[in-house]
Amino acid sequence: MILASLVFALLAALLHVYIFTLESFTWTRPATWQRFGLASQADAETTRPMAYNQGFYNLFLAVGALIGAGCVAFGGAGTSAAVAGWTLILSSCGSMLLAALVLGFSGRKYLRATATQGTLPLLAVVLGLAAIRG
Repeated sequence: MILASLVFALLAALLHVYIFTLESFTWTRPATWQRFGLASQADAETTRPMAYNQGFYNLFLAVGALIGAGCVAFGGAGTSAAVAGWTLILSSCGSMLLAALVLGFSGRKYLRATATQGTLPLLAVVLGLAAIRG
């Protein structure tokens, strides 16, 4: 369970680094803004500061999950590093999961994005909780 949770936390982190790249660096490229459902280049330019900021939120969540996974993997069972690692994983992946749920409640057209963003952190959290409980 521990290994599976760490793998899903790492995959969730990598996905959020990718989303960070889209939102913070390629937002005004047609392929990116169309993926996010914007109607025009003008809309992309108008929302660029918001997307840039949102991208960094995704990056920070990814960093938390990555550091947490490292602490669990290299800290040893029962150590303070492992406790800190699980705290980071559950907090970061839990936040990713909750953000995905908020997206899903925003409208039916976001259900695919909700599944994409929420599945990996959900698995990391569920398997992590199962691993902790023993």
